[in-house]
Amino acid sequence: MRLQVAISHAGVASRRKAAMLIEAGFVEVNDKIVREKGLAVDPERDRIKVEGRYLKREARKVYLLINKPKGVITTASDEKGRKTVLDLLPRIVERLYPVGRLDKDTTGLLLLTNDGELAYRLTHPSFEVEKIYHVEVKGCASPQTLEKLRKGIFVDGKRTLPTSITVLKQDKRKTILTIKLHEGRKRQVRRMFEVQGHPVTKLKRVSIGNLKLGELGPGCHRGITREELKKLKTMVGMK
Repeated sequence: MRLQVAISHAGVASRRKAAMLIEAGFVEVNDKIVREKGLAVDPERDRIKVEGRYLKREARKVYLLINKPKGVITTASDEKGRKTVLDLLPRIVERLYPVGRLDKDTTGLLLLTNDGELAYRLTHPSFEVEKIYHVEVKGCASPQTLEKLRKGIFVDGKRTLPTSITVLKQDKRKTILTIKLHEGRKRQVRRMFEVQGHPVTKLKRVSIGNLKLGELGPGCHRGITREELKKLKTMVGMK
């Protein structure tokens, strides 16, 4: 097993974060600092230390869904002391991390977990996990504009993937719609509509794969069911 995978499986950090810790020299294997991300290790035999702490053999996996309110930061901690999604939870022994990000002004469904492998697969574009958003934009978006967005447009020098857009309500002042994405670029929905001259005024994520926001209230959370977890893992090729 590769070193960063072993770290993510232990629930210490996501695979991407684990790779950064390795490169920065914060990881030791058998009392020696290593900087090789692809190093093969055996978590049952090798002594792996991350930021001065030995990995536990197997951390209890926790999966929580939260309805992120506006103004809350999607991160485990914040140097500026701003409120984070973890501040909305009761004290939990396990170290949880948000899967993907919702910007400060975006609300809706967010998954928190210490399952690094699942987090990696849910956020990697190759697994094409569908996310659905409810969007309100300024102005009356024309059929031509919406068709451009469906087919894909260039945003910050890179073309977006084809997507599904359904108009729910529209007048001269605003357009309310749903959009389905299979990629997760930074502020993608906002940038797509901004480029077309329709700034986003409200943005809410309502689903991640088979996980639905449903009636979960702002700032509230719940655990996912066994059936939800099973379907989610099957979707990304995990047992």
